[in-house]
Amino acid sequence: MSKKNKPNSNAMFTRAIDNMPLGVADSYRYWGEENTVFLSSMKGCTITDCDEQTFVDFRLAYGPIILGYRDERIDNEVISAITTVGTISGFSTGLDSDVVELVKSLCPNIDKMRFSNSGTEAVIGAVRTARGFTKRNKIVVVEGGFHGLHDEVMWKSDVDNWDVNTQQVPDIVPFGGGIPQSTREHQVSVPLNDFDAIDAVFTQYGDDIAAILIEPIMGNCGSIASTQAYMQKLRDVCDNNGSLLIMDEVKTGFRVAKGGAQALYGIFADLTTYAKAMGNGYPVAAFGGRAEVMDTISFAKDGVTHGGTYTANMVALSAAKATLTVLKETDALETIANVGQKIQALLSRVFTKFGVEHCFAGPDAMFGVHFGSKVPQNYRDWKQTNSDLYTQFALNLIENGVMLEPDSREPWFICEAHQTVDLNWLEQVAEQSMAAAINE
Repeated sequence: MSKKNKPNSNAMFTRAIDNMPLGVADSYRYWGEENTVFLSSMKGCTITDCDEQTFVDFRLAYGPIILGYRDERIDNEVISAITTVGTISGFSTGLDSDVVELVKSLCPNIDKMRFSNSGTEAVIGAVRTARGFTKRNKIVVVEGGFHGLHDEVMWKSDVDNWDVNTQQVPDIVPFGGGIPQSTREHQVSVPLNDFDAIDAVFTQYGDDIAAILIEPIMGNCGSIASTQAYMQKLRDVCDNNGSLLIMDEVKTGFRVAKGGAQALYGIFADLTTYAKAMGNGYPVAAFGGRAEVMDTISFAKDGVTHGGTYTANMVALSAAKATLTVLKETDALETIANVGQKIQALLSRVFTKFGVEHCFAGPDAMFGVHFGSKVPQNYRDWKQTNSDLYTQFALNLIENGVMLEPDSREPWFICEAHQTVDLNWLEQVAEQSMAAAINE
C-alpha cells in the first residue's frame, strides 16, 4: 500500500508481532503484514506514517476527530486541567455537571447522564438501565448496526456470505470465537426500515422486550439511514408496548448536527449513547436520557449499578467540555457539512465520467458511497452494491495519498480541518484511482 519500500513500517511490524496478537493493539488495525499502518504524527486532517508518507485522512480514527488532529483549542484545555487539577481522583468535580449541562443545552432528549470511557461501555450502561427500568430482558437490534465489542451485541447477520438470490434471511453468527451461544438468548435481530419485521417481533416477544437498540444512521454500514417513517414507527411501538427506544449515537452524536441524529429526525429516544466526536479524539463517552429512566441507577435493592475507575476523569471531561463548547458556539458543523457536500460533488463527477452508477447515503459529515443505482435501505440492500469496485477504488486512493477504510460499509468522515484540502488535487487523485480500478 502506497510506498513499496517501507523499511520503518516493516521494522515496526516485526517488533509488534512479537508483542501483540496480529502485531496490533486493536484487531481492526491489522491490514496484513505488508499494509498495516504505523503512524509517526497527526495534524489537522492529515496523518504521517513512520516512513514519512503523508495522507489526507477521511478515516479519522473511525470518526472521533470532528475538528482536526491536535486541535489547540481542545489540547490546551486538557493540558490546563492536568496541570491545575490532575487526571483522576475517584471523586467528583464540577466538570461533571459542566459537561452534562452542555450536552443538555444541545440535546433535548437528555435530562440526566452518566459517563463512561468508550462507546462499548456506554451501550452496556444504557442496555442495563433499560432492563432495570422495564424489568424485561430482550433487546431488539437492527441488522448492520454496530454497538461495540461486548458479547451480547457481537452477533451479526452474515450478509457477507448470504446468497441474495435465495430470498432466505441471512444467518445470525458471532463476530468470532469466545462468544457463548447463551449471550444471544435475549437479542432479536430485524432488518432496517422493515415495518412488518418489527410488528412480528413485538407480537412474538412484546411482553419481554426491554428496548429497541438502533443506530439511526448506521456508522458501520455506509451511513444507510432509517427513514423518517421508520423512526416514528419505532417510537410509537415502544410507547405502546412499554419498551424503551435506545438510540446509539456513538458516531452520529455531535457530528451530524449539534443535537445529533435526533435533531435531524425530530424524534427522541428514552436513552442515548454518545462517544467519538464528543471529545475530538480523547477517550470519553456517555449515556443518558429521561430522568425517570436514568434514576433507575441507584442503591435501591433493585437499582441499576453503574461505575468505572476511569469514568469522568479530568482528561476526558476537559476535552469534552472544550469540544462541545466549540461545536455549540461556532459554525464548525456548518463548515464540515459544506466540505462534505463539495467532496461528494467532485466524487460524483468522477464516477459519472467513468460510467459508474453511484449514490450517497447519510449526512454530509459522514457520508457513505455505494456503487449502484439506488440508495440501500438496509444491510441486505448493501449486498447488492458493487463493493468490490469500491474496495479497489479505495485502495488506489490510499496509494495516491488519501486515507480511508477500503470497505464501503465505513463512511467518509469529515472534520473541520478538511476545509484546507485542495479539492482540485483530490478530484485528480480520485480520477486516477477510479481509472486504475476500472482497468483492474
